[in-house]
Amino acid sequence: QVRLVESGGGLVQPGGSLRLSCAVSGSLWRIYTMGWYRQAPGKQRELVATITRDGSTNYADSVKGRFTISRDSAKNTLYLQMNSLQPEDTAVYYCNQDRGVTAFWGQGTQVTVSS
Repeated sequence: QVRLVESGGGLVQPGGSLRLSCAVSGSLWRIYTMGWYRQAPGKQRELVATITRDGSTNYADSVKGRFTISRDSAKNTLYLQMNSLQPEDTAVYYCNQDRGVTAFWGQGTQVTVSS
């Protein structure tokens, strides 16, 4: 059974930083691509960043140079370091595990960027 639990969201001022964490349970998590997605009110869920089992990363153009995805296999945890946050980054952020034919999601964590 796979369980993904996000944490680290909150309210931050424009230009600020947050680090999201996703605790992953279940076996063999190291072999799957992991990712962060977000969904703003009234919008579709969109890709933020992904990281493969060998550490290759991919970012949405809107977050390149500001966000960094990483994984700590020893701690079974996925991270998203978010810097230079802007109001348009406001959304619920979801952790994702991609197993090809299926995917698993966390419950999401709210990030609000506002002055």
